[in-house]
Amino acid sequence: MMNLSSTMKAYGCRYCVSPLEQLLHTTNHHLRFRPRSPSLFSSSFNNLKLPNFNLLLTSNSLFFTMEHLWDRSGMNTNKKMVEHLQQYGVISSEKVARVMETIDRALFVPDKTPAYADCPQEIGYNATISAPHMHATCLQLLEEKLQPGMHALDVGSGTGYLTACFAMMVGPQGRAIGVEHIPELVASSINNIEKSAAAPLLKKGSLSMHVGDGREGWPECAPYDAIHVGAAAPEMPQALLDQLKPGGRMVIPVGNIFQDLKVVDKNPDGSISIRSESSVRYVPLTSRDAQLQS
Repeated sequence: MMNLSSTMKAYGCRYCVSPLEQLLHTTNHHLRFRPRSPSLFSSSFNNLKLPNFNLLLTSNSLFFTMEHLWDRSGMNTNKKMVEHLQQYGVISSEKVARVMETIDRALFVPDKTPAYADCPQEIGYNATISAPHMHATCLQLLEEKLQPGMHALDVGSGTGYLTACFAMMVGPQGRAIGVEHIPELVASSINNIEKSAAAPLLKKGSLSMHVGDGREGWPECAPYDAIHVGAAAPEMPQALLDQLKPGGRMVIPVGNIFQDLKVVDKNPDGSISIRSESSVRYVPLTSRDAQLQS
């Protein structure tokens, strides 16, 4: 059996990656993995009797996924999903837990898919909705900048799940903006949100979804206290840095073959501080045509 560290954290990404690229990344990156945040697994993980792990070539985890554990434990409700994320140390914030319980993930994934399993789900157009642990991680990293009345931008909003969570956190006096360059996904995300607890915020206008190139942000509602980016930029996008409010925070994967989830803080004087949260695997932040042709 593979000797897996008790501090391992699963990877996540928004878009699909080719099996060959995943295999190459798994081979090269396995020995380089360096977690810097609360682990997906408790310190007692190595004591669990879990034979025959399957190495997975998926866009979520380069090792294995908690889906196999969770299916056995009756993972069939949104509340149980959140409780498991708390149990494994992914969620420590009560506010994040409440929001993820309130916004039912099942409304944002295709029918007949395991909505509550900790793995990404395909949503069409060479895109996926990220795994629950990745959503929880990003919500916690941005929590201080998602207070009532604040402004948040979700680049690559997909089916609208994380944007809806942002909207619930900033409330009716704040603004939550989703930008997605696939028009069909924007239309779908609006339908999803209309069925969710965030529907009143969409109707009021404090939550809105837009078709656009996320690399350019959404200047109309800038500056933002919080920015989340769901694909890896080769370098920091200047447009997004410009739209980040002094005192604001952006969470963005950066890199090509080797990528880190970066936490970018804009200081009150406008200077930028950057730290690496964890190693991740996302596909490039790119154009609509490039995504559809991948």
